[in-house]
Amino acid sequence: MTALMWFRRDLRVSDNRALYQATAAGGGVVAVALITPLQWQKQNESPAKLSFWLACLQELAGRLAELGIKLHVEEVPDNADIPEFMQQFARARKCDALYFNREYEYYEQQRDETVKRVMQAQKIRTFDFADRLLIEPGRLLTGSGGYYTVFTPFKKSWLGLLSRADLEPLPLPAPVAAALPTPELPVAEISSRLGLPGWPSDLWPAGETAAQKRLAEFAGGALDTYHELRDLPAVDGTSRLSPWLACGAISPRQCLVVVIRDNKKMPAAGSGGEAWLNELVWRDFYTHVVVGFPRVSCSQPFQKKTAGLQWRYDECDLKAWQSGLTGYPIVDAAMRQLKQTGWMHNRLRMVAAMFLSKHLLIDWRLGEKYFMQNLLDGDLAANNGGWQWSASTGTDAVPYFRIFNPFTQSQRFDADGGFIRRYCPELEPVSAVALHDPKKLAAEIAKKKISYPAPVVDHKLARERALAAFKNL
Repeated sequence: MTALMWFRRDLRVSDNRALYQATAAGGGVVAVALITPLQWQKQNESPAKLSFWLACLQELAGRLAELGIKLHVEEVPDNADIPEFMQQFARARKCDALYFNREYEYYEQQRDETVKRVMQAQKIRTFDFADRLLIEPGRLLTGSGGYYTVFTPFKKSWLGLLSRADLEPLPLPAPVAAALPTPELPVAEISSRLGLPGWPSDLWPAGETAAQKRLAEFAGGALDTYHELRDLPAVDGTSRLSPWLACGAISPRQCLVVVIRDNKKMPAAGSGGEAWLNELVWRDFYTHVVVGFPRVSCSQPFQKKTAGLQWRYDECDLKAWQSGLTGYPIVDAAMRQLKQTGWMHNRLRMVAAMFLSKHLLIDWRLGEKYFMQNLLDGDLAANNGGWQWSASTGTDAVPYFRIFNPFTQSQRFDADGGFIRRYCPELEPVSAVALHDPKKLAAEIAKKKISYPAPVVDHKLARERALAAFKNL
C-alpha cells in the first residue's frame, strides 16, 4: 500500500493535513509537485514568486527525506494535462491512494474534480482535505444559506463557528521509512530554462524553517504594536509572512495560535493581536467570496452593474503608474517597492490600486494582473478582493465616492517622508512638508532642479472624472 501526496500550495511538512493523513495510512508515501509553465503564464504568476516557490520545494524535499519520503518534481504544461499525468504517475509507482489539500478557485476546482474522476476510474482512492483556510468555504453561510458578502457579519459568524479543531496545528508526521539522502531537485535547470530571475532571498528566505522563524520574531515583537504600526510603511510593523502563506510554507493555524496563546482565548479588543486576527479573517473571507461567486475568478466584477463602467485606456498613464513615475510620491514609492522587492505594504496596495482605478480611471483588471505578475505573495482571492474593494466594484467595497488623496495618505502614514525617500531617492533633497503638498513639491523640484515628473493628473479633476463615471452607470 503506497500513498501519493500531491503538493500544491502547501509546501511544508508541519501542520499539513493531507500529508499527515497520508503518513498515518500505514504504508509508504511518494510525493510529487508539478511544474506547469503554460498554466503559470495563463495565471500571470510572478517570475520572482516562482523562483521563491522552487527554492521552497528544495527545502521541502530535505524535510520529506527525513521522513523517508522522496519528492518528485515533474513538469506538465498546464492544468488540462494534469489528470492524465497523475494517474500515469500513480500507476507507475503502484500507488493506491492520492492525498491532497483543497484549492478553491474556479479553474482549480474543475481540475481537481477531473483528477478525482480519473483516479477513481483506475481504482485509486482520493482523499482531499481542508487545509488552506481556518474555516473552509461552505461551513460558514448566511441565514438564507448563501455566502457572506459583507466582512463584519462574516467575522462575527466566523468567530462563533471557530472550534478547537480549527485552532490546533497538527504534530509533525511520523517517518514512514528510514531517512533518505536529501535529493537535489533540478531547481537551477528549471529556473534557467524558464528565465526566472530569483527573488530577494535576504528578505524572504525559502522554506518553512524560515517562515517559522519569522513568525516567532513577529509574535515576540511587532505583534503587540501591530494595531499602531501596521499602516506605517517606513516601519517594520507587519508580519511580512504573506509570501510564505501564499505558497503554504506556513499554515494559517500556525499563525492563529500566536494570537490565542493565553488559555486559547481570542485577543483583547483593540490589541495588536486582534488587528492581526482580522487579517487572517479577511484572508478566509475573500476565498469564501471566490467560491460563492465564481465570476470573480473569471475577471468579472462582483457588482455586476459596474461591468458597464467606461474605463480609460491610456497606455502612457498605465506605464507611468507601473514605473512609479506618476508625480505622486507615495504612489511612486509604492510601485517601486513592488518592482524592487516583489512585495508592497498593505496600506499602499490600497493607495496604488485606488490611484489607478479612480485617479487614472484605468480598468482595475489591468492593475490586478500587474500585481500578480510582480508579487511574491500573489493570491487570486486576496489580490482580486483588494483590487475590487479599491475600485468599488467588489463585495463590501469602499463607496465609489471615497477616493484617497495620495498627498493626504502620505502625510498621515509617512509624515517624515522616510519611506518615500527610500524608494524615490531623487526626492532626498525635498522637505517633508513639500512631499505632502503638490504646490510646494513642484516649487522645490523646480528650485533644486530635481528630475521628477509632474503629476499625471490633478487630484481634483481626477476625482470629478471618477465620480461622473460611476454616476453614469
